[in-house]
Amino acid sequence: MKVTRRIPLWDNARFACVVLVVMGHAVQRQTLDSDNALVVYLFIYSFHMPAFAIISGYFSKASPPTSRSMRRVLTDFVIPYVIFESIWSLVKWLVEGRAAYNPTEPSWTLWFLLALAIFRLVLPYLVLVRWPLLWAVILSVGVGYLANVDSTFSLSRAIGILPFFLLGWQLRQWDVVARWNRLGASVWAWRVAAAGAMATWLAVLWLNAPSFREFDLAYWFFYDESYRGLGEPTWWAGLLRLGLILLAVVLSAAFFMLIPRRETFFSAFGQGTMYVYLLHSFVLYPLRESGVLRDDHASATWLLTMIFASFAIAIVLSSPVVRRLFRVLVEPKPAWLFRETDDLRGASKTDAVGARREGLRPVAPRVAPPADGS
Repeated sequence: MKVTRRIPLWDNARFACVVLVVMGHAVQRQTLDSDNALVVYLFIYSFHMPAFAIISGYFSKASPPTSRSMRRVLTDFVIPYVIFESIWSLVKWLVEGRAAYNPTEPSWTLWFLLALAIFRLVLPYLVLVRWPLLWAVILSVGVGYLANVDSTFSLSRAIGILPFFLLGWQLRQWDVVARWNRLGASVWAWRVAAAGAMATWLAVLWLNAPSFREFDLAYWFFYDESYRGLGEPTWWAGLLRLGLILLAVVLSAAFFMLIPRRETFFSAFGQGTMYVYLLHSFVLYPLRESGVLRDDHASATWLLTMIFASFAIAIVLSSPVVRRLFRVLVEPKPAWLFRETDDLRGASKTDAVGARREGLRPVAPRVAPPADGS
């Protein structure tokens, strides 16, 4: 088996993305009583899932479907979705008394699993047409005008963030990471510009927090409601979504530029992001539902507490111990379920977002190391 060096940039980016996911969910209840929390929440939601989708697209292949690739859609997305949707249904029945199992309506974070499954299935067909990225943008903007496309099987949200997934795939074709790693001292000029873009957007949010709260801007970042459902059934609503897509691309680019290219202390944590993504909601669920993060607990002190707690939660849930304990749920391998075919022999080496699968040696595309080690 040919083994090549991993790219620390992606492990670092995966961990940073999943920390933002945890952080966004951790401060959500505080946004009801605090403009400070709302600013943090809007800042995170304006680009964190688009960035995650870009990473997923970068590590996706557009080759014709094979038995192995179709099997991976089931083992990486569908089966974990069924497992965790069943667990969530049980939790909601025990805690809230809601005895309803409806796998067509994803619980909390599980929508992204279905979105990734849809992306993997349609990617080989999308790349057959000219300008697939342009068509993905048209679909994302256009679906908002269709009130009958809703959150069933997370279809509306999947179509909404499809451009970011296609962008990630396109970046792989353009060999952007290798070019970025070949930059020398000039990388710092790009990072200064990236930090400036982030700071500018943060300042815009800070200065306009009350207006953005009244407009319910946060719901626009979910990409799961029609424009009518968002209260803007007008012709220009699509232009607003297009603007938010462009904003997310700029912020995602800035985010990736600020990610260290060298190996860091948290690089190893980036290989357990799917564990963090699927398990952190069980940690935060009692806090969110108990109301403990409301009123006085929405203060700046509590906001900082939840931000730092998000880092701790992400580190713990990506640890080897947690991954060993929950591997059967997050990375199920039901070999008994499948017929053996010639192209199913051998193990897949990466998970849904390009991180190393448990028990396998690391594999990644070969690229030149960063020119200045940054």
